Amino acid sequence: MQTPNPFPDRYRAIKSSATDSSPMVIDTQADPHDLIEAALQRNRASANLLETLHCMSFKDADVQDIPHITHALYLLTQDGCDLLQVAQQRMLGWKAPV
Repeated sequence: MQTPNPFPDRYRAIKSSATDSSPMVIDTQADPHDLIEAALQRNRASANLLETLHCMSFKDADVQDIPHITHALYLLTQDGCDLLQVAQQRMLGWKAPV
């Protein structure tokens, strides 16, 4: 018995996209191991950046750096979460609530 495809469309837009046309997408038919590896890369980069910030002194930092850093952390973390959600759905064969 064939399980239903949890994704009506092959390509899912990432949530961090700031445009209407969604130029960055996740291939929902990609190997789940590849999806997990891509997610891990983004989550590791985010964690490494947070660790660096934790060890730094902000005494001499520029206030303009804060939005730049938080935006980079948001992009990395959100993309990693989106990739993990697709990998989880592929591996478990379930559809997440909208």
